[in-house]
Amino acid sequence: MARKVFFSFHYKPDNWRASQVRQMGVIEGDAPVSDNDWEQVTSGGEKAIEKWIDTQMSGKSCAVVLIGNGTAGRKWINHEIIKAWNDKKGVLGIYIHNLKDRESSQTNKGSNPFDSITFSNGTKLSSIVKAYDPPYSSSTDVYAHIKNNLSDWVEAAITIRNAN
Repeated sequence: MARKVFFSFHYKPDNWRASQVRQMGVIEGDAPVSDNDWEQVTSGGEKAIEKWIDTQMSGKSCAVVLIGNGTAGRKWINHEIIKAWNDKKGVLGIYIHNLKDRESSQTNKGSNPFDSITFSNGTKLSSIVKAYDPPYSSSTDVYAHIKNNLSDWVEAAITIRNAN
């Protein structure tokens, strides 16, 4: 049976790339949200967004952060990462900058979002959590690499979290 995961990503620039990963059929993901639905959630303020994230993460065993050019440092992505970690879920990142968007464009590689999250002892989350960067520039090859490895990456993230 496929693992159930929560996908975290910067919506506006990366929703097309994220949908490619979410629709691979390798793992069960959260339900896609439309522009209108997301606007409705955000119009309810911070508490509504937190409640939506809580609901979406419920029953999931791992959070997969799809890392685009502007993912690192975003308030709600950081919140999702921290919540997943604190809830004892596996956490991993996948760089998606070389997947093509709806205009068939690729983008620059973003920073590792786990670098900005530090434990009270000074350890960066990036020293524990893996961020995978497919070693290809072709969107087709990147897609195949993610599809072929995603299930193993999720299992590895859950193992890492259980050990920490």
